[in-house]
Amino acid sequence: MAFKEVYKKEIVPKLMKEFGYKNTNAVPTVKAVSLNVGLGPGLKEAKYMETAEKTLTRISGQKPVKTLARKSISAFKIRQGMVIGMKVTLRGKRMWTFLDKFFHVSLPRVRDFRGLPPEAFDGNGNYSIGFKEHTAFPEIRSDEIEVMHGLQVTISTTAKSDEEAKALLTHLGLPLKKV
Repeated sequence: MAFKEVYKKEIVPKLMKEFGYKNTNAVPTVKAVSLNVGLGPGLKEAKYMETAEKTLTRISGQKPVKTLARKSISAFKIRQGMVIGMKVTLRGKRMWTFLDKFFHVSLPRVRDFRGLPPEAFDGNGNYSIGFKEHTAFPEIRSDEIEVMHGLQVTISTTAKSDEEAKALLTHLGLPLKKV
């Protein structure tokens, strides 16, 4: 059964009972998932930028968008309009497929994994996870890695509070540390 079907058939009734929602449309859901790579260490290296682009394309199945600097910062040697990062936003079917793979394949592959920190919610029902290495994803083969880089995954939900978002994501399978 597809991950979205599991959400609709199993998780929505649980959340309705838990929070007392009267309508299924009031139940929080996942809006989007964004993957970001900052190019800080390799701003001048074309190979670093190329590797980050290939990584995001492989992981998400979409071509990443280059993020540009809004203003010049001389201390960081950044000029306005310079490429400083890349991002991909997943919605719909690709988002649900990515979440299933992320919760059940990628996170268990992280070395010494003991769960994700529950304090990474932003107060508006969104959750962000940072990786120092992008090797946890099954699409990335360790023998092909030329340059290591970090990766940030942000899960945006329609939840009004962190409590609702935490319940939604734990029911979906996000492994949070027990406090």
